[in-house]
This record gives sequence, structure tokens and C-alpha cells, in this order.
Amino acid sequence: MLRHTRLQKVPGLADLRLHLSDDVFALWRAVADETGDRDPPIPFWAFAWGGGLAIAHYLLEHPERVAGRRVLDIASGSGLCAIAAGRAGAAAVTAADVDPLAIAAMALNARANAQRIDTVYADLLADDPSDVDVILAGDCWYEESFGRRATAWLQEARGQGIDVLIGDPGRRYLDPDSVREIAAYEVRTTTDLEDMDKSRAWVYELAD
Repeated sequence: MLRHTRLQKVPGLADLRLHLSDDVFALWRAVADETGDRDPPIPFWAFAWGGGLAIAHYLLEHPERVAGRRVLDIASGSGLCAIAAGRAGAAAVTAADVDPLAIAAMALNARANAQRIDTVYADLLADDPSDVDVILAGDCWYEESFGRRATAWLQEARGQGIDVLIGDPGRRYLDPDSVREIAAYEVRTTTDLEDMDKSRAWVYELAD
């Protein structure tokens, strides 16, 4: 992992640093070669994505949303949102992902930012929502079936009184009728998979 990424400042969030890749396709090939998996998942953990960047901006501007609270970041990837929650004063932060390389990346990135984050290698959407105060969900709507699962699970969590913050740069599988916009940011992603250098990304709450 360290051979294919470098620790660098996050665009627009100079106080945060992540181990990021400069070439998604080279990294993807390297993951395939080193794991023996000829069709590995996209290395989401090696890039700062639009929705995660928006959530990080929002939490650093509005730390009261997580300060002193228990926070869960689902599909965490690099751990960017979880790290931002820690920086904003969360009492406890857990980051979950189904990619074991993401779990390793989260640990490295948390250490680089002097944050303590508990990691969970599991598909939490297969279980009941966790016993936390806030759930962060950045960039979960890039694919239809996963987006549907995420929306249903988050709605269940909201029904249990858990606050939900969603970050997304306008992907087609996030139903606009299911959310309410609370903030918008100009962000610069670190991967050409988004097919744009700068874009607008939004932070949402679930609609009532």
C-alpha cells in the first residue's frame, strides 16, 4: 500500500493528510498483482471523493453535529469522514468497510492525523443499525443496488433516532426526494474516475 500511495494534504482541507494515490489505474493493477485477484474492487480507499470531502468540510465548519457524540462512518474507504469527525470532537469514532485494504488505509490515515478510530471489517448494512448517535455516509450512491441498500438502512437508523449525514456529488442513484440539502461545497477530488477536477458536492439529511 505505501509503495503505491504518498501522504499528502487533502485538497481544500490542508489540515488533513491522507495516503493517496496519483494514478487509480496503476494502483488497481498493483492490487490485482499483489493479491492475485484478477478483478479486485476499485481502491476507493486511496482517493478523496466528492461526498466525503463535503462531509469533512461540513463537520469542520459545524463541529457541534458530532462533538461529544458516538459516530459511525460507513463505507469509509480512506477514513476521511471518520478523521474529520474525530477532529471535530466526537467522543468515539468507528469506521467500517468491506475492503480489507481500506481497513489498513484507515489505520494509517488515522495515525497520520493523530486520531483514534476503531475499524470494522464488515458489511454493516446486513445487520440492524449500530448503537451510535450519528452515522456518516459519503459516496455510497455510485451503484444502484448498493445505493438502495444504503438508503433503506439509513432510513431505518433515522427511525431509531440516529442522526444521518450524507455526502454526495450528485450521483444518479441518490433519490433527491429522500434527502434534504443542508450544505454545498466546491470540492476537488483526487481521482480521475470522477471525470472532473473540480465539482460541487452536497451534504444532506434524510427527508422526513
